[in-house]
Amino acid sequence: MCYHLSVNRKQKELEKRFGAEFSKPDLFMPIFYANGFEAPRIPVITNEEPEKIQMLTWGLIPHWIANEDKAKEIRFKTLNSRADTLFTKASFSEPIRKKRCLILADGFFDWREYKSKKYPYYIYLKSKEPFAFAGIWDEWINPDNKKKIKTVSIITTDANDLVAKIHNLKQRMPVILSKFEGRQWLGGLDDQEIKSMLDPYPAKEMAAYTVSKLITARGVDRNVPEVMEKFEYKKLEPI
Repeated sequence: MCYHLSVNRKQKELEKRFGAEFSKPDLFMPIFYANGFEAPRIPVITNEEPEKIQMLTWGLIPHWIANEDKAKEIRFKTLNSRADTLFTKASFSEPIRKKRCLILADGFFDWREYKSKKYPYYIYLKSKEPFAFAGIWDEWINPDNKKKIKTVSIITTDANDLVAKIHNLKQRMPVILSKFEGRQWLGGLDDQEIKSMLDPYPAKEMAAYTVSKLITARGVDRNVPEVMEKFEYKKLEPI
């Protein structure tokens, strides 16, 4: 699964890496920690406007949702979309074919269970470069005030060997796309071509370390540099 991510990069670095410009630069600040359940706005490149980086809301609201109450209810169930049900679930079957996107990040957080306790990890690419999750998006219009909102979901797949040791209960991970796959993902693809891009990212190209439990603290700002810092747990065996 993937409910917590970071995009701790300057705008110019992201623009250079992804060959796109922020449509509204004032809306983006480096993100040390974003929690999907708080409905944050995160940087996204859609197939509709591949030359722009937009700030879209995390938690997909299908365009056919009837009212605001149902929109609020579903968005926390669609932070992620499973690769194996993308083409069959009503919320995802149209977006996966027509509304794909790149969700920009430089790492994500997940938890490992060890001796009945959970320990947080930060997971990233060994190259330390920013990367893109495979995502889908949709646009919902609130019938009460006609306000439009674009929302996204991160696609997940089976965990690779590294992430499986961390997310050891459900053994899932987000789909990470290579630079080459990123632009392909935004182009015209048939169902089989899409499915072929939903494999786990190579474990040998990824790394991880434990972070403090500041990430689970309540009533404090967790979007701070300290949340990404290495922290050692003496009773935890290494992966």
